[in-house]
Amino acid sequence: MKTALVTGACTNTGVDIVNKFLEEGYTVVFTGRDIKKVVSAEEKYKEKFPDCKILGYALNSVTDENTVDEEGVKNLFDDLDKKGIFVDTVVLNAADQGLNMKIFENPLSDFLRVINTNVIWNYSICECAAKRMKENGGGNIVFINSNTAYRVIPDRIAYSTSKGAQLGMMRALAFDLGKYNIRVNAVLPGMIRTDRWIKNPDFYKNVPSKYTPIGDVADGTDVADAVWYFAAHARNTTGAELVVDGGNTIQLYPIIPKDKGEE
Repeated sequence: MKTALVTGACTNTGVDIVNKFLEEGYTVVFTGRDIKKVVSAEEKYKEKFPDCKILGYALNSVTDENTVDEEGVKNLFDDLDKKGIFVDTVVLNAADQGLNMKIFENPLSDFLRVINTNVIWNYSICECAAKRMKENGGGNIVFINSNTAYRVIPDRIAYSTSKGAQLGMMRALAFDLGKYNIRVNAVLPGMIRTDRWIKNPDFYKNVPSKYTPIGDVADGTDVADAVWYFAAHARNTTGAELVVDGGNTIQLYPIIPKDKGEE
């Protein structure tokens, strides 16, 4: 039985990724920051997929803005070892969004928290997972990155920085781990239709990144399909990026219809 570990999977895109792997018959281990949300999510997954094995763990990225919870990561993998569960696919979905981070207003600790979560903590997970993949003949790691690694947006300095660094780490891991039959790739979503979209209709009604060349933005299931491609089909692909943003990255600027811009 194959097993996937998906971080940040109590809401939104993480849920769609978990659902995809459960639909394909995987055992799924998932994490969330809040134990109550983890328990609630696990119950919902089990209700929807009664024949699948699903385990939820509360796992935070940092103990404070300066300290990555490396011990928590090690404890997670040690517990899976005790249960005889080998994770052959890791999907690194959890992230600190670093919202509204203004260079002259936010303290340096806010910047460090985002970098520690999105880069250092993910490296810690990769290290623990890859050690076991090496011993078991291989595996694959998929980063949920962002097109903001290349195309920045206002007041997201730490987030864009972390996503650019994450891509560098992805390529370096792909190179160093390839000899162990461990593939490492990244999915780069653009705007995703999450609960933030639903809760802020006035903001998202005319936000520029909504106007993609194909006229639509991604759902979580679109991201999940891209993850599944890397996990199940891309046997000879490593160190690669798959952009899922409706074509936003290829355009110099969005073409906003006049009637929309005047709303």
